[in-house]
Amino acid sequence: MRTAHLAWERHGGEPGLLLLHGFSDSGACWDPVLPALTAHTGAITLDARGHGSSGLPDEPTGTAANAADAALVLDALGLPPVVVIGHSMGALAAAALAAARPDLVRALVLEDPPGPHHTLASDGMPSWLAELQAMDLDARIAKGRADNPGWPDAEYRPWAVSKGEFDPRCYDLPYEPGPSLLQSLAGVACPTLLIYGEVARGGLLAEADADDCADTAAGPFTALRVTGAGHCVRRDYPAAFTAAIGDFLSWS
Repeated sequence: MRTAHLAWERHGGEPGLLLLHGFSDSGACWDPVLPALTAHTGAITLDARGHGSSGLPDEPTGTAANAADAALVLDALGLPPVVVIGHSMGALAAAALAAARPDLVRALVLEDPPGPHHTLASDGMPSWLAELQAMDLDARIAKGRADNPGWPDAEYRPWAVSKGEFDPRCYDLPYEPGPSLLQSLAGVACPTLLIYGEVARGGLLAEADADDCADTAAGPFTALRVTGAGHCVRRDYPAAFTAAIGDFLSWS
């Protein structure tokens, strides 16, 4: 489905979740955990601008733009407030959305967002992504398996497809960082769950950063560090990820 330049998909019944993916992923990258999440409520997966099947307007990119896009879709659907789950780049957008539009968000789940002292790169496509885009799909899948042998099998294909869908023109447009994680959390009154991994395994958030988030958040705040997980907790430990969300939302 499309709203303006944005592509999104609806899963299950009446949507109670909005899922925002990380940099170079797509909405389809949530597919492996959707069965567990949509057993309780419907969900919307949104492709960020320049990712997946979404277009790329000739406008600045960044957290504020991604948050505004999410609000655009929710406003168009006219839904009651939803739970917004975001990973990495999508977590920053989710927090910014909850701060700017509390009427749209009833609870927030942040999966390993860039920490308060982490700056998103905006000075050209990273070499690892350029290398992946130069491969065909089978080679990207093989690369994903080799680099992440512990992921569930269902993760590799959507991950690899999304790397080929990413629009490199993102790096030709102005980049506006928008609010930092702490700036957004200071204005977030709804309950928030932070799920993060270990910096030593590629996570972006240190325990001290999580403490800063807890001290800054305006509303109820829970942090869960998943031992052994890296930057994408749901790929490394999907059962722990979905169970934490179930406990947070009091799903039986």
